[in-house]
Amino acid sequence: MLYGGVAAAATLAGAGAAWWKFQPHQAAHEAAPDATPEMLAKAAASFWNMSFDSPDGKPVTMSRFRGKLLLVNFWATWCPPCVEELPLLDFFYQENKDKNLQIVGLAVDQPSAVRTWLQTRPLNFPVGMAGLGGTELSKSLGNSAGGLPFTVVFGVSGELLHRKIGKVLPEELVQWTNLT
Repeated sequence: MLYGGVAAAATLAGAGAAWWKFQPHQAAHEAAPDATPEMLAKAAASFWNMSFDSPDGKPVTMSRFRGKLLLVNFWATWCPPCVEELPLLDFFYQENKDKNLQIVGLAVDQPSAVRTWLQTRPLNFPVGMAGLGGTELSKSLGNSAGGLPFTVVFGVSGELLHRKIGKVLPEELVQWTNLT
């Protein structure tokens, strides 16, 4: 009887995860059930006042990226889809950084793990150490599940244009660059 209940719960959890994964994710102006447009706008406005330490201890201040299309990717070294998408993001950044585009990775992880990971797989875009607070920040930006990877796109005037939970696709990156 206990095994049947556990199996039913696991089936429901799996079905819920599959439903989430295959649903089209909302643009930022279409609020998630637990995030009103006002809440998202407030979180986006306060985001520009934030600063994170880079893996080598230098500040990565978000305000310095204002005026560019900014793609912020929340990731962790222990998250397989996160580390799978980082080379795509890095390549896309290198190809488009001269087009008023900026990518920033916010690591929701231990600084030592991020430093070790980046030694073998360096990235060309800035990485900020968001730590466990990165989960709360991503939730404030519309990631109600707190899952990784999570990506948000800010427009050149600072507004939150798009958000996605899960691995980004090359065609999404191209679509997002046309949001300016």
